[in-house]
Amino acid sequence: MSLLVVGLSHRSAPVSVLERAALAREAQAKLLQDTLAAEPATEAAVLATCNRIELYADVDKFHAGVAELSTLLAQHTGVGLDELTPYLYVHYEDRAVHHLFSVACGLDSMVVGEGQILGQIKDALALGQELHTAGRLLNDLFQQALRVGKRAHSETGIDRAGQSLVTFGLERLADGAPLGDWAGGKRALVIGAGSMSSLAAATLARAGVAHVAVANRTLARAERLAEILQEPGGRSAAGFTASAVEMAAVPQELALADVVVSCTGAMGVVLTAEAIRAALASRTDAAGASGAAGRTDHGGTDHVCALDATCAAGARAGVRLALLDLAMPRDIDAAVHRLDGARLVDIESLAEASADAPMAADVDQVRTIVSDEVAAFGAAQRAAHITPTVVALRTMAADVVASEIARLDGRLPDLDDKQRAEITQTVRRVVDKLLHAPTVRVKELASTPGGAGYADALRELFDLDPQAVAAVSRADSQAGTHNTAREPA
Repeated sequence: MSLLVVGLSHRSAPVSVLERAALAREAQAKLLQDTLAAEPATEAAVLATCNRIELYADVDKFHAGVAELSTLLAQHTGVGLDELTPYLYVHYEDRAVHHLFSVACGLDSMVVGEGQILGQIKDALALGQELHTAGRLLNDLFQQALRVGKRAHSETGIDRAGQSLVTFGLERLADGAPLGDWAGGKRALVIGAGSMSSLAAATLARAGVAHVAVANRTLARAERLAEILQEPGGRSAAGFTASAVEMAAVPQELALADVVVSCTGAMGVVLTAEAIRAALASRTDAAGASGAAGRTDHGGTDHVCALDATCAAGARAGVRLALLDLAMPRDIDAAVHRLDGARLVDIESLAEASADAPMAADVDQVRTIVSDEVAAFGAAQRAAHITPTVVALRTMAADVVASEIARLDGRLPDLDDKQRAEITQTVRRVVDKLLHAPTVRVKELASTPGGAGYADALRELFDLDPQAVAAVSRADSQAGTHNTAREPA
């Protein structure tokens, strides 16, 4: 195994660097293609989330691989190599496996134990399969990482150690108040209709907001999300409603909203400080016009606004618009932090808050699972490395038997079919018995650390044709990739 990962995350780099290094899906695809075109790499996969960018590759040279992958990350993120290098981390072979398994279990997440990373790992694998950059090693690795992550969540209480980034962010906005009490009766605007935005909308609906407006560049996706939120049997509060709006209508929705959550794939700011300032001013005017009744018209909905008893505490604290930015790079202008009446929680503030969050005792149990799974994966990969050599050896033995039986037929032409079959079977049994113990033992030895050399010893001792071994490896790799690509994650 020659697995290498080079990357940066919220643990190694400031948010300002992560923001600049963010990669859109198209950029991820180009990075994978260029990585595969580079000499040291034969497979590649990229894991890009709001707080990490990691490039995985199967390389034949460690130092050349590190240099090439680092350069490629710098080129495709647009962050200069000199600036990027201090924030990069490198893991190789078993350490790389350990890192990905830890990531899959949520141990390396900003909010320890969150499960959204599993979906992001699945997406990374799907992209590698789609572009045919993930071969046997990375298919096996990412599929196993998904299984390890699911095992950690099902066998331990790691979920209690943390929560989704969405819930964590909303709780930060609530500033110590129970989420249901804080959200009850509010009107929310969710910008984006991807997985994170959808989770935010569903979380708000369950928490008791009165209405969620979904804005998205593609209106059809916003409409679909709004429909899902209102489906019968859902977990939204009684009387909850949802609507879809065009992105052009966001300024009007801002003036009506109590809570805004934004998570788009845009590479620039979606909500400027000026837009938020205008919304706050409009909201103040509307509140003044209806303050006597304690109610305001929110787009035709008779909505109890933030000046009513439900939100009186928030109003007294001066927060009239709460904003959660889960995008990387950020969707909401950081200057909003300085606006009176607005409270902004973004990835940077979440990172600071999560650094002080307590970790549950279950984390130790998950770490044990990760260590066991890393050892098992390494043993399986090392054992698989010897398999083509064993197959080539048995193929050579079968060819020798066939050749000798053919020679026997020439020297003893009077043998009847029964005699010939008995002799053939006897010779095969002798060969199988002679090969059984050494091939079983060499597989056992190969599964141990440093056992890769046993394959070389076997090839040398039996004078096996390297091309024959390589042919078995290619066939095995193609079959494995073909099958794994269809295995549900």
